[in-house]
Amino acid sequence: MSKAKNVPQAPQFPLPFSHAVRAGDFVYVSGQVGVDPVTREIAGTTIEEQTRQCLLNVEIILEAEGLTLDHVIKSNAFVSRTEDFPGYNQAYSEVFKQPYPARTTAPVDMGAYLVEIDVIAYAPSKRVQA
Repeated sequence: MSKAKNVPQAPQFPLPFSHAVRAGDFVYVSGQVGVDPVTREIAGTTIEEQTRQCLLNVEIILEAEGLTLDHVIKSNAFVSRTEDFPGYNQAYSEVFKQPYPARTTAPVDMGAYLVEIDVIAYAPSKRVQA
């Protein structure tokens, strides 16, 4: 059985999705953009600022399930401009600890949103180096 979760502390959008869905030991977090959950404003104009906010929003949702970013085993990211990939990688590597989750990153035009990230977390354990 799966259970959908909406987190009041996470950014709210009038769209048909759950912040996360827990299915057994896995938690699937819907794509988050770099929006401040309180002001609902885009958090900065750089890829680094928006990436950090994106991952903070993911973290808020994971915390509601008793998890941390260390439980993330897979991330998918959509970056608006290919020239922002280095800045995205820099901010991503500052937030996630090694060993990093498996990852997919693809360029997708999203207008003012420079990045969107969704993740899959595995509740029973944290990532460890192989």
